[in-house]
Amino acid sequence: MEKVIIFDTTLRDGEQAAGASLNAQEKLEIARQLDRLGVDVIEAGFPSSSPGDFEAVRLIAQELKRLTICALAPANIEAIDKAWEAVKGAKHPRIHVFLSASDIHLAHQLKKSRDEILKMSREMVARAKSYLDDVEFSPMDASRADPAYIYQILEVVINAGATTVNIPDTVGYATPQEFGGLIQGILDNVPNIDKAVISVHCHNDLGLAVANSLEAIRVGARQVECTINGIGERAGNASLEEIVMTLRTRQDFFGLVTNIDTTRIYRTSRLVSELTGFSIQPNKAIIGANAFRHQSGIHQDGVLKKAITYEIMDPKSVGIPSSVLVLSKLSGRHAFRERLSELGYTLSEEALNRAFQGFKELADKKKEIIDRDIESLIAEELRTVTEVYHLDHVEVSCGDHSLPTATVRLIGPDGQSLADAALGAGPVDAVYKAINRIVGIPNELTEFTVKSVSEGIDAIGEVLIRIESEGVTYTGRGASTDIIVASAKAYMNALNRLLAAKRGGK
Repeated sequence: MEKVIIFDTTLRDGEQAAGASLNAQEKLEIARQLDRLGVDVIEAGFPSSSPGDFEAVRLIAQELKRLTICALAPANIEAIDKAWEAVKGAKHPRIHVFLSASDIHLAHQLKKSRDEILKMSREMVARAKSYLDDVEFSPMDASRADPAYIYQILEVVINAGATTVNIPDTVGYATPQEFGGLIQGILDNVPNIDKAVISVHCHNDLGLAVANSLEAIRVGARQVECTINGIGERAGNASLEEIVMTLRTRQDFFGLVTNIDTTRIYRTSRLVSELTGFSIQPNKAIIGANAFRHQSGIHQDGVLKKAITYEIMDPKSVGIPSSVLVLSKLSGRHAFRERLSELGYTLSEEALNRAFQGFKELADKKKEIIDRDIESLIAEELRTVTEVYHLDHVEVSCGDHSLPTATVRLIGPDGQSLADAALGAGPVDAVYKAINRIVGIPNELTEFTVKSVSEGIDAIGEVLIRIESEGVTYTGRGASTDIIVASAKAYMNALNRLLAAKRGGK
């Protein structure tokens, strides 16, 4: 069967999602997981946009040798040269050049004629081609452009050396019938289209990104650009997991395959969610918390008799265990390790010891521990990898007729114990002020969200915060059955990211 190339742009377009911020090491961690997942191309970033992005692309290009590492560049010489500098260490490098093609963009943004755009497209693709063989070109806002002009641009850039031509629905405007028609028109009207792979990049402004991508694939596109969890600019991009699992589940219809190891989808989804700070809605297809949960009595009866009655996919095929193993304080390390393995986590012995200790402490507070509790514990472990300051102790005093007071103790970079106290408008405010007195890094709290990870009075509470310092946003998460402690952990997580960035980690 023919193969569809999976081009993952989580680290480029995904990071453009408002509120997302990843440093170079976090991008490298996601890239490693994407490699394990089996994607064919990673669009690692936009090197000319910032020194941090350049460094992230360079690191990924140097380490990952199986897949193609792509750098995005607008159609100008400096950006293309910068892209080459970032990816030249890759075994399989690619430069992705883009330039607007719709009359709307030409008139109101670029203020250039169609002939000028044709000339720029030809010259900049040729510039990229002078560095490497693998060049991709995107006529931005193609779904709102004159199709005849798109045909003309594509012919020119393929003649100049483009080996992949990507058709973007940049603002999520197209419907599946229109977008499929555009791809068919390209196949019928671009004389040299056989010399390039047709790719598509769809946005989700009308909720049609996956549908448009699949229709393009059905017609003849053989590369699809997508992101984990569908994150990205505005309403996001086409979701990798939805496209891949549709092609796999409906192979009878599409007759196509991918290189994706689908059993790693859930683990990859959780990693991206944790590092970006973007929660996954419960009803999200494929990887949402409710994707394989059945509440209706009729559905439950059917699933018990034969899973296929109401499940078109085996949850294990995407890395989700088919049943919930409830753990308690009587469970040992072996059961805990086995459950982690079933959930897709592999920890070092040291990390396992810390996670198991956290599990035992939680088990003393909760009667039953479910998968989401365990995932929260592991996320806590992942978040402590780059600690500069460690939260050692927090104590608060508050009430109806008292001033909220907090005392905190941190372990500093050199192992020293640092303690202070502060008053606040509330207990969380007092904790944050006490921490600030010790750490001393100016920042502004821009978002504070609390949610329950699991059900019941003894549920784990998870706190998501965002802080801003010098125009950069940093995300932090913390979890505990004590919401004040969770708030302190989340703040320390965000501050440690800020400190790591200032020390050159970004």
